[in-house]
Amino acid sequence: MFVRRAYIPDSLAPEPSERDAWPFTVPCVAALVEHGLTFTHPVTFLVGDNGSGKSTLVEAIAEGFRLDPYGGRAGARTGRPDPRKSPLGTVLRLETTAAGARMLGGPRLKKKGFFLRAETAFAMTENLGGVPGYWAEDTRRMSHGEGFTTIFRTMMNAPGFYVMDEPESALSFTSCLHLTSLMYELGRSGAQVICATHSPILAATPGADIIEIGEHGFRRTSWEKLELVDHWRRYLDNPSAYLRHLVDGDGDDG
Repeated sequence: MFVRRAYIPDSLAPEPSERDAWPFTVPCVAALVEHGLTFTHPVTFLVGDNGSGKSTLVEAIAEGFRLDPYGGRAGARTGRPDPRKSPLGTVLRLETTAAGARMLGGPRLKKKGFFLRAETAFAMTENLGGVPGYWAEDTRRMSHGEGFTTIFRTMMNAPGFYVMDEPESALSFTSCLHLTSLMYELGRSGAQVICATHSPILAATPGADIIEIGEHGFRRTSWEKLELVDHWRRYLDNPSAYLRHLVDGDGDDG
């Protein structure tokens, strides 16, 4: 592992008046301010609904490890023209392991890591195929899912620090299973993965730590106890119980 804990030092903590502004009003960010967030497993999933703050957390964690918050690999010579950090990334700090400290302090070409965020990954598949340091395949000619899979296979093939924000967005069921296998193997190889997800498939990765994000802030839980898993089970067992509220009345005029 490379990172033990994400936290906000007392010297950088928001003043009481600043805690009434975003992102410190988000419950999981407020909990981070108070307690920090400890990582105990090589693979960690942050699971929560839209707007829960999980993407805000992983973006700041990526910034803390000097990964481009737009998305990209560690040690890249250039990043975005505008490198300004997010409000949370500006104050968040990472407590690294000895391996993490060596990675951050070592030569640029020895840095192994990648930040994948779903909203910018498509642009990567359009622009980075064939670029030295990325992948050789022409991902412009691939489907979104094939392009994402190429990124995973090529950029996450060695022990390093990998941050992902909803990587399942372009993936089929089968591709999600392949990514689950990759995350499991990365964890066994000495890599560290921190992933924000809506996918019950990814969250089922063997040996992963699961942190549920919501109005409560964040809490560790098991896959079986995830609200996400409960909803999917209920929906697959009886879709009409969820859909009847959306379709009631359709066709009344026919």
